[in-house]
Amino acid sequence: MTIYLIWLKNIAILIASIILLVYGINIMTGAFQLQNPLEFVMTFFSASLLILVCLTGLIYCYFRFFPQKPQGEADHETK
Repeated sequence: MTIYLIWLKNIAILIASIILLVYGINIMTGAFQLQNPLEFVMTFFSASLLILVCLTGLIYCYFRFFPQKPQGEADHETK
């Protein structure tokens, strides 16, 4: 049961990251149409932070779904 909860958590993080990444890109493209420079800077940097957090979530999910075993580590299943 615990393994299913872990997969569910990872899938939820993946879906939330993708949705918020699209939303962050939408905000960033909308920032370029603002007339006030202060609003542009604040919107641009907030969208950049949102995109950065989403990319971190995607990298987290990648390493959880495809774990890499170090080359020098012994395989315990072959004993």
